[in-house]
Amino acid sequence: MLNSLENLINLDEKRKTMKKTIVTGGAGFIGSNLVDELIKQGHQVIAIDNESASENEKFYWNDKAENHKLDICDYDKIESLFEGVDWVFHLAAQSRIQPAIKNPIETVRVNCEGTTNVLQASRVYKVKKVIYSSTSSYYGLKNEPPLVETMERDCLNPYSVTKVAAEDIFKMYNTLYNLPVVIFRYFNVYGERQPTKGQYAPVVGLFQKMKNDGKPMTVVGDGEQRRDYTHVSDVVNVNILAAESDNVGDAEVMNIGSGTNHSVLDLVNIIGGEYIHIPERLGEARTTLANNTLARKLLDWDTKVDLEDWLLKCKKESGLC
Repeated sequence: MLNSLENLINLDEKRKTMKKTIVTGGAGFIGSNLVDELIKQGHQVIAIDNESASENEKFYWNDKAENHKLDICDYDKIESLFEGVDWVFHLAAQSRIQPAIKNPIETVRVNCEGTTNVLQASRVYKVKKVIYSSTSSYYGLKNEPPLVETMERDCLNPYSVTKVAAEDIFKMYNTLYNLPVVIFRYFNVYGERQPTKGQYAPVVGLFQKMKNDGKPMTVVGDGEQRRDYTHVSDVVNVNILAAESDNVGDAEVMNIGSGTNHSVLDLVNIIGGEYIHIPERLGEARTTLANNTLARKLLDWDTKVDLEDWLLKCKKESGLC
């Protein structure tokens, strides 16, 4: 009898801490990793994704989540899913620079209209906190690294313009409607499930696939461009910390990066193998490097995975990379 009572008490405590969450882009790279971790921690998860990311080799739906193949631009179809939701993690986006340059109309539709739909539904159903995945493309060329959140915006392409416009929409929903929101600017996320399809996939996964396929890695320009690379597990961790934290929710903007950077040629040398140079691309920054002091201060967060260590581990485990 005593054991049964203890089990009931434990179950009641678990229900108090369990949150109902929505992850937009929940079958994609970062989103699916976040869904898995939320479920692992005992939360109820609704994943929304329309499987439109052309750079993804596959989409990852967790069978333990409530999964919906829907477009965030279709407000009437997604709105009711937000009823009773505690946290929303908004990752769905047109998320590659070069495809956005080729199709700016679709980029505006998804990154601005879709974001507004997510915020409006969150407002209607009084979601406790909405966390937005923005981009370090905010900083462009005119800002000198390390990059700090208070620097002036310098958007170079439709991707960065629309993602940063969505930051403004988030801030407006916070100030006008008192919706608690947090804004993260990611720096070159890599890791398990990263996109590898097509020439515009993120460079870490693209280079690994080229090496494994026996093809030369394609280095854009001179290869001296430097990027701050952040492992997906560190990104997942900071999202959950922000949702749980009482310190954030008033439209704080935080850089999510490692605070170190590597050149493209560094990646080539770590992975090992042949490479060729291809022409430079328009609308891309030369160097990124995050000042992550604010995230460390407000959320007691820091990165745990080192890029070189991770690449060498992949190489050792696969025999290739």
